[in-house]
Amino acid sequence: MELIDGKAISQQIKQEIAEEVAEIVANGGKRPHLAAILVGHDGGSETYVANKVKACEVCGFKSTLIRYEDDVTEEELLSKVQQLNEDPDIDGFIVQLPLPKHISEQKIIETIDYKKDVDGFHPINVGRMAIGLPCYISATPNGILELLKRYHIETQGKKCVILGRSNIVGKPMAMLMMQKACPGDATVTVCHSRSKNLVKECQEADIIIAAMGQPNFVKADMVKDGAVIIDVGTTRVPDASKKSGFKLTGDVKFDEVAPKCSYITPVPGGVGPMTIVSLMKNTLLAGKKAIYR
Repeated sequence: MELIDGKAISQQIKQEIAEEVAEIVANGGKRPHLAAILVGHDGGSETYVANKVKACEVCGFKSTLIRYEDDVTEEELLSKVQQLNEDPDIDGFIVQLPLPKHISEQKIIETIDYKKDVDGFHPINVGRMAIGLPCYISATPNGILELLKRYHIETQGKKCVILGRSNIVGKPMAMLMMQKACPGDATVTVCHSRSKNLVKECQEADIIIAAMGQPNFVKADMVKDGAVIIDVGTTRVPDASKKSGFKLTGDVKFDEVAPKCSYITPVPGGVGPMTIVSLMKNTLLAGKKAIYR
């Protein structure tokens, strides 16, 4: 069993980006600029955004954090999005989700200029990804592809089971694993809460990508020997022994599943760091105008 070290790979990619940015700036080019909008004080979102700001520093990007309280109106937020769309210095920006209930996430996402949508959530980017055109690919699926690539994990002709059908991970992951590409060319099955033979599907899978948000859902009896396990789950489970009072738990019961695998991602330290580094890669592409001019 080999542990897939997302933390080490993400550090490596950040260094690669930093070197490229230094070269761009030395040649008189523009330093990439990422902006993030954070609404309210959700603990998970605060952590993610702080990590994104830190990653920008390592990569040599300029970053701007725009904060609003929970009671910000949808109108005010839409107006800020339009302002960032029109700001020539901002190459890409994200609106950290989830948003308060009174704001339509879909309306906000659709208002973002797709050329600056480095999260890859805009319908134009999602549509382009579905048919294999150049676009910003959403960060978590893109990070998973990078891990598969850097660990030389064979995907061609393999049976890949994806647990979960969210717009952020499950659906885009399924489309990417089906593409005529490397990684890709897999035979993909998407399972979810209404799937009838979920355990049987998992038992036959060469690759399982678990993104259901259900702690310890995947048990040893669901996994065949030699399978590759990618655990996207990060649920905060109460743990009195931790200073924070919780521990991050994946969708896979790691201790019992790991001995059966050829490769497995830990939680934390697996997919999480790759999500942030994928956002950095998209920001670099946006700064270079590599996808949209």
